Amino acid sequence: MTAPAPQGPVDNRAVETEPQSIDAPMSLAAGFLVLTVNDGEQAVSTVRSVLASTDDLIKDVRIRGNGELFTCNVGISHHAWKPLTGRPLPQGLEPFQEIRGAKHTAVATPGDLLYHIRAQSTDLVIEFEKLLLRAFGSSVTCVDDVAGFRYFDGRDLLDFVDGTANPDGLDLPASTIVGSEDPDYAGGSYVVIQKYLHDLTAWQAQTTETQEEIIGRTKAENSELPDATEGQKSHKTLCTIEDVAGEHDILRDNMPFAVPGKGQYGTYFIGYSRYLWVVTKMMERMFIGDPPPLHDRILDFSKPVTGVAFFAPSRYFLAQLG
Repeated sequence: MTAPAPQGPVDNRAVETEPQSIDAPMSLAAGFLVLTVNDGEQAVSTVRSVLASTDDLIKDVRIRGNGELFTCNVGISHHAWKPLTGRPLPQGLEPFQEIRGAKHTAVATPGDLLYHIRAQSTDLVIEFEKLLLRAFGSSVTCVDDVAGFRYFDGRDLLDFVDGTANPDGLDLPASTIVGSEDPDYAGGSYVVIQKYLHDLTAWQAQTTETQEEIIGRTKAENSELPDATEGQKSHKTLCTIEDVAGEHDILRDNMPFAVPGKGQYGTYFIGYSRYLWVVTKMMERMFIGDPPPLHDRILDFSKPVTGVAFFAPSRYFLAQLG
């Protein structure tokens, strides 16, 4: 029998900078779990240990999914970074700052940890959260837990296709993964979340033409409409960030959510970016306007009730916390 070929040397740098599943494909179900870390060294120690075992917990649930998609990304906030990691902050990590426009406000809310769970069925999401919260015990407090679902052909509950402008191919890691600009945290990604609640009655009272002008795309075909060069701009245009270096993309993996019995219908916005300032600039253009005070008119129908920023470090970084 021929002996197996010798393995080449392990590229330690590649292992250390392997991202979490930032570029995982869009799923049929998702979970957005936001936690705060309770006071006390014992709580911090427990959380640190659970963070380090993230990959093991993912594998425990994934193997029960019979080959279905299952991933989870973990983000750590500015507030919790130093207590949990004992390391300096990533260069761009800042708390989510309230953005107050003339009419609408992007609120800032509590959150130390984000678990963004993607799966092809809700049972895997629930099982993962159950096991995770059992491991955390009394060391954390849940401040938000949202179950998202894929709505028809990737539409939000405003009935427009969402995520069309996402980068793909080699543009995806270039837009979302930290590189040589912050070598100590290469392989990480900045994450911003906002939970929006929709006034569907008011939205559905608008004509299709008005809705399309607000979004900047056609409703049926999802085709781009021309950008306004001055005056009121569409949601699509306000969310396009450009400078002398060109256009800066982010990865959106937004999901609809709903509790019909309570009349709650919304979109959970989650954006991954190589640079946190790109998402911040996008929010400023939406809420303050470009030019002020011409805010994004989608905000007249969608109200943000949460807002938190996180850094999702490399898989190796998480594992070393233990």
